[in-house]
Amino acid sequence: MTLPDLPPPILIEDEEGLGRLVTELEDATEIAVDTEADSFFVHREKVCLVQVTLGDTDYLVDPLASGVDLRRLGPVFADPDRIKIFHDSEYDVLILLREYGLSFKGLFDTRVAAATLGSSSPGLASVLEAEFDVELDKTQQRSNWGHRPLSPEQVAYARFDTRFLIPLMHRQREALQSMGRLMILESECHRLESMSAAPIVFNPDEWVRIKGARGLKPHERSVLRELYILREKLAAQANSPLFRVMNNAALMALAQRIPTTSKQLTSIQGFSPRMERRMGKQVLEAIERGRSAEPIRHAPSMPKKDGTENLSEEELELYDRLRRLRKKESDRLGVESSYLLHRHLLCRLAEQRPANPDALTAIEGLWDWQAEMFGSRILDVIAEFERDLLSGNLPTRKTWRR
Repeated sequence: MTLPDLPPPILIEDEEGLGRLVTELEDATEIAVDTEADSFFVHREKVCLVQVTLGDTDYLVDPLASGVDLRRLGPVFADPDRIKIFHDSEYDVLILLREYGLSFKGLFDTRVAAATLGSSSPGLASVLEAEFDVELDKTQQRSNWGHRPLSPEQVAYARFDTRFLIPLMHRQREALQSMGRLMILESECHRLESMSAAPIVFNPDEWVRIKGARGLKPHERSVLRELYILREKLAAQANSPLFRVMNNAALMALAQRIPTTSKQLTSIQGFSPRMERRMGKQVLEAIERGRSAEPIRHAPSMPKKDGTENLSEEELELYDRLRRLRKKESDRLGVESSYLLHRHLLCRLAEQRPANPDALTAIEGLWDWQAEMFGSRILDVIAEFERDLLSGNLPTRKTWRR
């Protein structure tokens, strides 16, 4: 089905227009929301557009316009009696929290709902095509949302990101209730509402997260660290994303080959003559600083993205066993594994190792439905682990995951 021919969305570009929208929001109980940012074009991304749909009316709120303060939307977003419908809300919630201090209650995430209902393609375009036979044009997905004025194509793209979310939510809620899975969506949305947004702070030791960095020789690591710091400095000065200054593959190649001349620089794949003219001198100086620095013999420890950095090796073994249980249940139910048992919950289970139902239900973050659906299997996994630990039948230290 082709997209419907609709009146143009209402563009909010001043304080007066935002005030009218706030008044409309105060009477609404279902609010579809989305955001657009400029992460592909600047060093530190920002919210460039907020899309809102109320009933049959679409609004595009321009936070870059003078007098448009998104914090005025805070009371409505924080009101649990008004449903805020997003598709894949984690990014939106975090960036609005980080930039404007906006918090959310009453979330309904249609991406979570689609995945909980068993969709293997829960992206918005796929879901809308399946549910409404609507085909979205995604060509503007990575356009520059910080550029003004917005193009007609951007306006059309943006308004359809929220246009169908309210009827989609109603369909999904009914399907979730009929399948007995509404509580899965609700618990994940509660987690999303409870997220905190740490400020973005540059850490020079995060070079270690680059693929292959830990395998470098000690003196190569020192060079990579200096290049990593330089790239951040140049990106901030140019207000450009890191990958547009120098990609990770080029950083690794420079650290391994350690060029000392302009000609050697341009022989490295990913480092063009244009890059050499723009920053070649600074790159060679950074390489020399790295060569002169103390070799990094032990790579710095970074928090793991799965939250397991504080687990002992024994606890990591139990964590992996619980993950295998989660994967098995995910395959059986056709639901994304993280929505069944989040990794932070698995960490707490691995640390506390509950031995009975009472101890299990006392674990922070464990919902009643999780205890009912998976409690006995979790306790069985922990009991088997304890037996193996007691008998010395666990994997040897060298084979444990690090």
